[in-house]
Amino acid sequence: MTEMGIENSQKAENLNKIKQRLAEIDRELQLSPAYYYKQAGRIAPLLFCAAGMMTGIVIQSNLPLPVKVWLAAIVLCSMFAITSLAVPRLQFARATPVLVFVCFVCLGAIRLASFNRASPDDIRNSVVSEPNIAEPNLAEPNLAKPNLATLRGVIVTEPYIDSNEWRFSKFLPTDPRSSFYLEVSEAESVAGWVKASGLVRVRVQEPIFDLKCGDYVEMFCRLSRFEGATNPGEFDIAKYMARKGVYVAAAVESRDAIKVLQNGSAGRFSRFKMGLRKAAVEALLGGSYSKEEEDKLLLALVLGYRADIDRSTIEAFRETGLLHFICLSGMNFGILIGLIWLICRAAGLYKRSGAIVCIIVAVLFLLVVPENAPAFRAAIMCFAFCGAFIFRRRSNTYNSLALSAIVLLLISPTGLFEAGWQLSFASVLGILLFVKPINSFLREKASDWFSFTDEPGPVGRFVAKIASVTGSAFSVSLAAWLTSAGFLVYHFYSVSWLTSVWTVLVSPLIGVISFFGYLKLLVAFFLPSAAHVMGFIITFLSWVLIIIIKVIAGLHISSVHTGKVPLLAIILYYPLIAFVLLFPLRKPVIKKFICTIATAAIIVMLAMPRWQKAHGDDLVITALDVGHGQSLLAKLPDGSCMLFDAGSLSRNGVGSRVIIPFLQYSGIVNLNSVVLSHGDIDHINGLPEVVESTPTKAIYASNAFFEDKRQTTKFLRNELAQIIEINDLPQQFGSSRITVLWPVAGFENDDSISDNDKSIVTLLEYAGRRILICSDIQKFAQKQLLQLYPYLTADVVIAPHHGSVKTLEQGFISHIDPIVVISSCNITAYEKGQVIQPQELFKSYYTGHDGAVTIRITKQGKLETDTFIK
Repeated sequence: MTEMGIENSQKAENLNKIKQRLAEIDRELQLSPAYYYKQAGRIAPLLFCAAGMMTGIVIQSNLPLPVKVWLAAIVLCSMFAITSLAVPRLQFARATPVLVFVCFVCLGAIRLASFNRASPDDIRNSVVSEPNIAEPNLAEPNLAKPNLATLRGVIVTEPYIDSNEWRFSKFLPTDPRSSFYLEVSEAESVAGWVKASGLVRVRVQEPIFDLKCGDYVEMFCRLSRFEGATNPGEFDIAKYMARKGVYVAAAVESRDAIKVLQNGSAGRFSRFKMGLRKAAVEALLGGSYSKEEEDKLLLALVLGYRADIDRSTIEAFRETGLLHFICLSGMNFGILIGLIWLICRAAGLYKRSGAIVCIIVAVLFLLVVPENAPAFRAAIMCFAFCGAFIFRRRSNTYNSLALSAIVLLLISPTGLFEAGWQLSFASVLGILLFVKPINSFLREKASDWFSFTDEPGPVGRFVAKIASVTGSAFSVSLAAWLTSAGFLVYHFYSVSWLTSVWTVLVSPLIGVISFFGYLKLLVAFFLPSAAHVMGFIITFLSWVLIIIIKVIAGLHISSVHTGKVPLLAIILYYPLIAFVLLFPLRKPVIKKFICTIATAAIIVMLAMPRWQKAHGDDLVITALDVGHGQSLLAKLPDGSCMLFDAGSLSRNGVGSRVIIPFLQYSGIVNLNSVVLSHGDIDHINGLPEVVESTPTKAIYASNAFFEDKRQTTKFLRNELAQIIEINDLPQQFGSSRITVLWPVAGFENDDSISDNDKSIVTLLEYAGRRILICSDIQKFAQKQLLQLYPYLTADVVIAPHHGSVKTLEQGFISHIDPIVVISSCNITAYEKGQVIQPQELFKSYYTGHDGAVTIRITKQGKLETDTFIK
């Protein structure tokens, strides 16, 4: 071909590309909310049903209405919907999706109301928050004694032994506890055994190894309600359990208080499911669980069991934003069903037969893996996809996704409020909606990079293919991240902005591990030797994956901690990304202006907590509720953050369960200093986890702490090398000042003085106000303080020794003349009156009763108080 011919051919090709692009632009310009409304009503009508159910559940949870109101509304809307279909000339057809939406709003509200309604014999009716109030009836007679009960029922989960991974767990005086769920069938009352129902979470104060799921048991226990969160950012176990339909906790002192009445009474199906799970684990791990980190990760990647994964590995996946890979999701079902489909095609099965085999495998897989929303969602979508082949219908992914949401909400409507449920459905919907526009945008921007003047050679075609596959993978990951980012910020106060990049990097390796893991499950039953060889390969790949994830996490560049974000920012975020990606305007300038304004508003709301911490003019100190213990966080006007103590006798793992969530909630990513008052375990046992999670510049302690001979203080000194003497603590922090009042020279090494009386006492001063932190000093040290500082006064006093009246020197509080006194105590000490009682001279707060107590001092010297429990 001549040069002129080549040139004409290229011109024609370019002209065709221009025409195609213009046609695509015309199609895009036709897109509008009305267009999407019409398309959804025609192609995926179940989307209106699912959206309606979710709306109804949200409305009923925030504004409970009688079921009769919802029934009347659903009857009225159903009549309109039927009329619109039966009488076309009324022209109600366009309103039909709206009527269907409203009907399902009513259905969702009714389902939530029925889910939360307790039957007359429900065990929750026998437990009250106030022990002195007469209990409601259980069936007819009351239980024999308040809170004490003897129950009979079936164990419905395998007993789990707490891992006690926190650092100070080795100093606990008791063994690790066990827990399981019991389906109650009977309860003993003063009139004998009566019928009872409901699910109870049982905690046994020692490890148990002989109880199994399906055992019918009788146990003597103490019943109680779950306690809600008492600190900002703390996990609310009461809400979490209520969403699962569990309202009662049972405490059992020992295994001897449980009598097995019948072994394995769960029935054939439960035994079959347990045997299937055991066989799957043995097939995957070769029959011997080595407890190595690679085996734990492999078990999570293939079967979704991640309970045994090491804390460091979990944190590395969370830091990189890749935690979803070790949570069972649609990817697992996709790989497994894809493998089965290939095997069926290779065996010569027709599509309908292959679809039936895939459904059978999906059902068996659903019995093996843990029960969670992502697994059920993926299974229902798989059933819908395979059903389309069986009935020779075209599958619709949007309808399948909506159907899975409807089914799950009918089973458990409260699942809508769980982070896993929201992230699962949001990410899949984001992939369906946004992958195409994102991929088109990337291809358009990168088209010049892979344009060739001549016909590309093998290398050029290979590079272009790799770029295309990588771009598609990045588009999928970015679409999923965009729709899950808002929920991540709302639930976890942080977002991993590089998740899409890391996903493209590691997803091929994870896909290979998962593929060969499922292949090994199948091969192990027929070719054990081949499966054994495959086990070495996937174990090695799992080890490589762990190394890669930990190296990436070690860079500390993946996550952005936002702190608590206003709900309005989340609400604005999703319409913004939908508008940007789905609704092109004829005048791009207007679209850019709207997007710029909305983006700026969202950024301001996201950055506000961090900005307030760094540039706020207030001094804010929060006394956290840690039970019997102490932990105070002070945010100073210059942006510095100081932690005073971090320990508890009442709560295990107080660092990871209370203090770290509060830091994340507050948007605090580092601590300038930590002050350890003394070496008592209830002031220090949460610190290792805090320092490991939050970069800390310095930890200060008195000389008495370094001379302390107790094993706990020795352990902490070995764990944390950055502990230095309190004398090195700076006194000035911008416009605020901190002074160490006690212990003074001559008392630190006096063996006749108790460890409590050697506690560090500090005075915070700002804007003419004073906060006195007394730690655990008792009568001797209190007398010495009054002698050394006869004119000592303070506006706020953190009461000495958790507010104990037994160790309080008479006249100490009145001499200081405070406005506010805060006692860091547990609820038992408060209820028994063992702490400083309220007086007219000052206002008293108790962390065990009021939750976290926050004191704010403004630049003008105004003193404000707030409690977490209102």
